[in-house]
Amino acid sequence: MDLRELAKAAQGKLHLLTREEQEILLKELEELELHEDKEQCRNSYMAFVKKMWPGFIPGRHHEIVAKAFEDVISGKIKRLIINMPPRHTKSEFASYLLPAWFLGKYPDKKVIQTSHTAELSVGFG
Repeated sequence: MDLRELAKAAQGKLHLLTREEQEILLKELEELELHEDKEQCRNSYMAFVKKMWPGFIPGRHHEIVAKAFEDVISGKIKRLIINMPPRHTKSEFASYLLPAWFLGKYPDKKVIQTSHTAELSVGFG
């Protein structure tokens, strides 16, 4: 029985545990939730974006771009061009958040960013 199943089974019976046992259970559940949250962010670009950008309101185009980025990272897509109007999070998604997610997923890798101007490239990273 895993920790979540144990906690669910104990629901309604927590009063039978000592205060110390309740605190230990709560701490372990919080650690489990944190671990699961980290794993979800490591495996899903969109989960990472939502975690790093709390006020972010995703649109359908964000889901499509996030999936395309995941496919690039996994090797399913070899080349990708993103064309969207201004103010649709191209820079935030591709130049700020994607390198951070990629390096969190593959800390032994390196990222090179280029741009049409040096100032813009430096600003991204």
